Amino acid sequence: MLPDDQLGDTRELHVAWLEYYRQTVERKLEGLSDAELRSSRLPSGWSPLELLKHLVFMERRWLRWGYTAEPVDRPWGDSGGVDDAPWQLDAEDTLAGLLDQLRSGGQRTQEIVAGAELTSRGAVGGRFGADDEPPTLNWILFHVLQEYARHIGQLDIARELADGVTGE
Repeated sequence: MLPDDQLGDTRELHVAWLEYYRQTVERKLEGLSDAELRSSRLPSGWSPLELLKHLVFMERRWLRWGYTAEPVDRPWGDSGGVDDAPWQLDAEDTLAGLLDQLRSGGQRTQEIVAGAELTSRGAVGGRFGADDEPPTLNWILFHVLQEYARHIGQLDIARELADGVTGE
């Protein structure tokens, strides 16, 4: 269900839309066979499961490793350890496991957002070095939202090509 159109608080809007997008990703992937989840019908070659893994790591990179400078294992784990490399799966990656990571990452994002000022800047020491001027939490949240929106659009196409399912 779409977030309440009466929400006016930016913090609540960020959290509500991020949760909506996470649920949309889950709905788009439900019902696909393992073969469809792991294969691509697109010239670029990415699979729906690779896209899901990218979203898990993308949110982790920006909020935990970026904004809070928490140490995270393999921040570029969705792309083999290299920024902007093609998305990759590990042998143990499954739909259920990655969806669990997506949900737990969403819970951690909500905790971070609840305890911070939107105008505060990301911490130095994780994604951002001493020579960087880290972005504000508000900017990071908008960036994460646009990543979800963009990739859900791509997932819409992949799902339609896989089995004809369209819509929310």
